[in-house]
Amino acid sequence: QVQLVESGGGLVQAGGSLRLSCAASGRTISTHTMGWFRQAPGKEREFVAAIDWSGGRTYYTNSVKGRFTISRDNAKNTVYLQMNSLKPEDTAVYYCARGSIAWGIPPRGFGSWGQGTQVTVSS
Repeated sequence: QVQLVESGGGLVQAGGSLRLSCAASGRTISTHTMGWFRQAPGKEREFVAAIDWSGGRTYYTNSVKGRFTISRDNAKNTVYLQMNSLKPEDTAVYYCARGSIAWGIPPRGFGSWGQGTQVTVSS
């Protein structure tokens, strides 16, 4: 069983930046698609971004394209989400998750989740 721990959330003004990290332990993530999701109060959890096992392919939801960048360091068993030009509507709890080994569009097979990190963007 893989354990995922997110960090890097916080309070930031609109237009600011944050970098989230997701550290994995227990099992490797280096052979799996990894993703970031978010859940705002009163809303369902939604997909944000995903990256394939090598880091060579990425996929984003339309609302974050050009502002967010997902990356990974397999040597550190860690995945990152760089968030720039943040907007109040980006406020949510952000979760990372391990997906399937195979890459697909849309990415799927997410079955291991972290506990989340809160991101709050003030206007």
